[in-house]
Amino acid sequence: MDRARMEQVLSNLVDNALRHTPAGGRVTVGLAEREEDVVFTVTDTGDGIPPEDLGRIFMRFYRVGEGREARPAGSGLGLAISKALVQAQGGTLTASSSGPGQGSEFTVRLARR
Repeated sequence: MDRARMEQVLSNLVDNALRHTPAGGRVTVGLAEREEDVVFTVTDTGDGIPPEDLGRIFMRFYRVGEGREARPAGSGLGLAISKALVQAQGGTLTASSSGPGQGSEFTVRLARR
């Protein structure tokens, strides 16, 4: 595992979670070591992601617009880069959300070597 690249990925995921979670919300980082893989999660109680956007959030320059204009937005590259870095190490990066206002969870899975 490329430690520097994983630090970049986790930093990006945490930064995004903090940016999209209002004051009083919560961002949680988790790590689970299992026999076959290592799983990192970044979960927040923030803006959430509409179901129709979940399939597109890892596309370059794609940004979910609704509910995010009030906070500084990024370039729309962070998640695309993070996914590419994780895939280059044979892992996966996925996202889930119950919808707007319901928070989000990003999960990185890397095979143990």
